Amino acid sequence: MDPDTMRGDGGDVYWRRRMSVLVAVLVVVAVVAWACSSGGSGPERTSSAKSSPSATPAVDPLLAGLRTLAMGTASPSPSPSALRPTPAAPPKHPGDPCAEQDLVLSMQGGKEPIYTGGSQPTFLVTLVNTGSVMCTADVGPRAMEIRITSGADRIWSTADCVSGAGSEIKELQRGVPYVRSLVWNRRRSSTDCRSTPAAALPGTYVATVRMGQLRTVKGVFHLR
Repeated sequence: MDPDTMRGDGGDVYWRRRMSVLVAVLVVVAVVAWACSSGGSGPERTSSAKSSPSATPAVDPLLAGLRTLAMGTASPSPSPSALRPTPAAPPKHPGDPCAEQDLVLSMQGGKEPIYTGGSQPTFLVTLVNTGSVMCTADVGPRAMEIRITSGADRIWSTADCVSGAGSEIKELQRGVPYVRSLVWNRRRSSTDCRSTPAAALPGTYVATVRMGQLRTVKGVFHLR
């Protein structure tokens, strides 16, 4: 083109046309590039997400934690037997029979653990009521039995040859001990009261007191 024609008004028109063509080309290139990049992946991903049967819906972590906590702390309904109240122990009244758990039974032997010649062993039995009120207890020779043994041999017992009912009911005030002293004549006893009891031989003997389920400690002594 003649350089003279590019001067003046004709030159301005020429450059405006060239700029318009350049801008149009750039717009077309941009549109084609956008169509290729978005059209190849966007619609296809959308359709596959809609048609996939295995897609898992999103779960709110807070709701999932609350559901797990509720399932873990759920407890079974109490059974009818568990709802029944425990019956209270009946109140104790003065003069009622003593309960074994309220009694303390003890025994003391003689001052000498060895008895020589004709000396006779002596025992001191004590029964104390530790309950809240006065109660009654049978301290007769059968109910509160003093027994002497030597190994497996039953030597003597207060329950043998008892005349009458053999019971003796005592009122035990709270904390006030009942005391009984017993002297053993060093002879054997048996249920056959018609025979003459034989004398116990020299040796080692053990004395205990029994009252229901209560037992005293063993008192060991010797006869010479």
